[in-house]
Amino acid sequence: MKARMTNPALVLPDAVTALQALGNAADGGGLPARTTHLVHLRASQINGCSVCVDMHPRLAKKDGETDKRLFAVAAWREAPYFTDAERAALALTEAVTRLADRPDPVPDDVWDEADRHYDEPQLAALILQISLINVWNRLNATVKQVAGAQW
Repeated sequence: MKARMTNPALVLPDAVTALQALGNAADGGGLPARTTHLVHLRASQINGCSVCVDMHPRLAKKDGETDKRLFAVAAWREAPYFTDAERAALALTEAVTRLADRPDPVPDDVWDEADRHYDEPQLAALILQISLINVWNRLNATVKQVAGAQW
């Protein structure tokens, strides 16, 4: 396997700096790191981003996440391993990642459940983390970035 080109965010160094700055800003919103890892993995699974599906479980494990939970992210609705707050974050992740798949992209029930579990800075961080991973997924998928390859 070979990538079509270097990741565009690396071709234009200001782009990677901006994406990293956005990630750092989102990290300051008080969203638990475990939730961020789950969100990154779930969006990456949906988007078919092999780079991120390979990378994010590794990062999550370094932060103490378990294989049991990581293996079950794709089936989070049926798995007993996630808190109600994590389930709300995963549901919001799916809605935001699949905006074009339904007439009401982020239904009120999905929003209301996330709002019930997270305060405004955490919700802001959650939305930014979902959006950011979707950007990375789209960059990697477009150029066919190879999983496991170091940039």
